[in-house]
Amino acid sequence: MTRERVEAFTDGVVAIVITIMVLEMRTPADASLGALWRETPIFAAYAISFVNVGVFWNNHHHMLHASDHVDGSVLWANLFMLFWLTLVPFAVRWVDATDIAPLPVASYGLVLAGAAIGYMLLERCLIAVNGPHSKLAQAVGGEWKGWMSLGGYFAAIPLAFVDRWISVGLYVIILIAWFIPDRRIESRLKA
Repeated sequence: MTRERVEAFTDGVVAIVITIMVLEMRTPADASLGALWRETPIFAAYAISFVNVGVFWNNHHHMLHASDHVDGSVLWANLFMLFWLTLVPFAVRWVDATDIAPLPVASYGLVLAGAAIGYMLLERCLIAVNGPHSKLAQAVGGEWKGWMSLGGYFAAIPLAFVDRWISVGLYVIILIAWFIPDRRIESRLKA
């Protein structure tokens, strides 16, 4: 299998995940601003989740373009990451259905942590198959943002039972950190 097939498959899965998330949103009960305002929490959860999935997709795209080869380990690591990303709509729906209760908020962190582990595993598999001197290996270097994110997700899981808004805040902080573009791979590809 070529890296283009892995990327195309991932693109399709991500498109479905995003579509499912938006289809799960309820329309306001009536045509008033009050009804629209009552749907703000689920819209915020959708927006956060949309950007989270987009960050994974964007970084996945850059990572594959810095790779020349894939193998079976890459395919399985990619599927592991996608498994967790496909759970994002479920977690968002559960958070919405329970009015942002602690257990669903914690489960959202578990889903994001699983996706982050999958991404880091995929990165390691791609480096292994492409070699320690590959463009990807040279571009990645230390993975401080990945480890910071994973630590934040794991901290947010139990913190949801203390104060769910602390967990939500951690998810947003991590998202902002990833929203700031990481130019390591792009600059290595241009060099």
